[in-house]
Amino acid sequence: MRILIAPDSFKGTYRAAEVADAVAAGAESSGHETIRLPVADGGEGTLEVLTGPMLLDRIEVETVNPWRVPCAGVFGLAPDGTAVVELATASGITTPHNGFRDPFTADTYGTGLLMAEAARCGAERIVVAAGGSATTDGGLGAIAAIDSSGGLHGAAVTVLTDVTTRYVDAARVFGSQKGADPATVDLLTQRLDATAMALPRDPRCVDGTGAAGGFSGGMWARYCAELHSGAEFVLDALAFDRHLATADLVVVGEGRLDGQSRAGKIVSAILARTGSVPVVAVVGSVGDDLGDYRDRFADVVVASDADAMRAAGARLGR
Repeated sequence: MRILIAPDSFKGTYRAAEVADAVAAGAESSGHETIRLPVADGGEGTLEVLTGPMLLDRIEVETVNPWRVPCAGVFGLAPDGTAVVELATASGITTPHNGFRDPFTADTYGTGLLMAEAARCGAERIVVAAGGSATTDGGLGAIAAIDSSGGLHGAAVTVLTDVTTRYVDAARVFGSQKGADPATVDLLTQRLDATAMALPRDPRCVDGTGAAGGFSGGMWARYCAELHSGAEFVLDALAFDRHLATADLVVVGEGRLDGQSRAGKIVSAILARTGSVPVVAVVGSVGDDLGDYRDRFADVVVASDADAMRAAGARLGR
């Protein structure tokens, strides 16, 4: 068989490329031909999976973390003038920080610095993968950084997101994941509401503007950013449909397959494209709320380490 292996990362344990390599090694040991196509949904890992297919030149710059402490940053710049910025690099919940990770003061200033530097380097379009933020600043930090750095020089902005949450709901939906207690969630919500009214356009009634703590809404309001499904953008950039056309089987993967996997995540985006081609999920764990979503797969295999992933690959097609 010809097997298209298109996993996301297993957050915190295995990069998407590592998962693809392990499953492919097992499948090839059983005589199958493989296509390794690591994917992402517009969050952490997006820059890595797009670097090769988009011919990105990785540019390292100094920036700041969500609490304005200097840190290393990177963005990718393609020959066609498209820059890819991964918000999680500078403003992410996993961005290194030695002090208190205050969810109220965390902001996206560091991401704004990366965007401004991309524009200074000649980017005509800046694509920001917005997942995995530590922030709920409504994009104000990034806007301040961009303005203080001389603007975007006419570059268009696209924000990749996998949620439909609206601007003022960002703290209520995601605040607890970033360390905000109920009182802080209320304060953040009040701040988002006030910010929405002060922006050039009101993002409160637009789906997706709550991504990355309202960062996407701030970009939409201030720079007329296009809000785009991260999963769909990545699949198009990787020419997924072209690879699918020659595949007999597709393997998807993520750290945890559960009820949330059907809501804008890369697995659901792949399932929507595969048609009659069977799909096997190789995952780190399975949630109790998976329900009838399991029926969408020819098989679901739990493989939480590289040896188990190779073994899963070896069993494909049997």
